[in-house]
Amino acid sequence: MADFATLDELKGRLDWTLDADEERIATASLEDASDLARAYAGRDWEPVTAAPRLVRTMVLKACKRYMNNPSGFTQSRAGDETLAWNDDAGEDAGTVYFTKDEQDMLANLGGRRAGLVSAGVTAWNSNIRRYRSRRSWRSGNDLPAGFVPAGSGKDVPFFGDEVEPW
Repeated sequence: MADFATLDELKGRLDWTLDADEERIATASLEDASDLARAYAGRDWEPVTAAPRLVRTMVLKACKRYMNNPSGFTQSRAGDETLAWNDDAGEDAGTVYFTKDEQDMLANLGGRRAGLVSAGVTAWNSNIRRYRSRRSWRSGNDLPAGFVPAGSGKDVPFFGDEVEPW
């Protein structure tokens, strides 16, 4: 699979010239970020040029973040050479990662929208019949009904009404 961004595009976002070892790391980070983008989006765009431009931007942003701090340091000092890292940065420290907002945006770009979904429910193996209610809920109109098998051997009516469900 092709990456969403090129090494030259990443080089254009960095403040320094990469040596051969850094180019190798940057190439691997582009591959990792592209794979992560596909995973969070829940889809692949073939060809990669069909992907929204924002996907490429987020891949480059994640790679730049990683290249600026590949070890995941949270503190650095020039005098007496103090370097520190901790677990506050989470498991993503020192790796290519997308922030929570970026993950959500990739999911939206891939068509994976979060939210509630309403689904109709019907009992398995139920018989859908027309049922005329003895109570005239809607002036004696027939109501659609299902009959749900019960343990006693008698089918139990299962129906709804647009105005008064039960």
